[in-house]
Amino acid sequence: MKLLEDLYCYPWENVMENNCNTYFIDGRVRTLIDVGHQHHLESLFERMQQDGVNGEDIDLIISTHSHSDHFEGNRNFIHQKTKMAIHREEEKFLEGPEGQQILAMFGMKKPEYRIDFYLKEGELNLGKKALQIYLTPGHSPGSICLYWPEMKVLVTGDLIFDQGVGRTDFPGGDGRLLKKSIERMSKLETEYLLPGHGNIICGKEEVQKNFMFVAGTYFNYL
Repeated sequence: MKLLEDLYCYPWENVMENNCNTYFIDGRVRTLIDVGHQHHLESLFERMQQDGVNGEDIDLIISTHSHSDHFEGNRNFIHQKTKMAIHREEEKFLEGPEGQQILAMFGMKKPEYRIDFYLKEGELNLGKKALQIYLTPGHSPGSICLYWPEMKVLVTGDLIFDQGVGRTDFPGGDGRLLKKSIERMSKLETEYLLPGHGNIICGKEEVQKNFMFVAGTYFNYL
């Protein structure tokens, strides 16, 4: 689904199976954000093909965090030219005891993966486009958000959803940090909030209403 010029959104809408929303930014550096589970990649590629996007022509994969429903499908690209990036703190989490605990909770083993470079706070140039990377821990230690200032688009991973927040009861979760990260992202001028699960929120007023709703509903419990 094309949302804006060079921005495509592929929400996961099957309530019977868990998977994440995936986003694609077209251009000189064709960028896929959060590929999801390995066994759902065929469905993703079919939807991308309907928009004229070839899943095999991806230049860069950005992972907002390493939970399997966002990250496992990266293994499909490890022998291709596609570059893959994640925050260094998230790789430390994935390789550490807490990362292993969360995999064990779901009966999974550490996925095969490759990291070509680490994301860090600041600007990430994608040819003629530039994204701002923000480290936003809380759901996991190395979770990130991506902000596209030109289009006022914020990709939040599992930080904040439409009337919801990312879980903090998994290993590596921290409610205090999640709250701080949400407050930080609420200060950005956002007209399109693209979460890791659930509905996309469009319109500056609607985005701010959602931040206010989340603060009023969840912050006392984080």
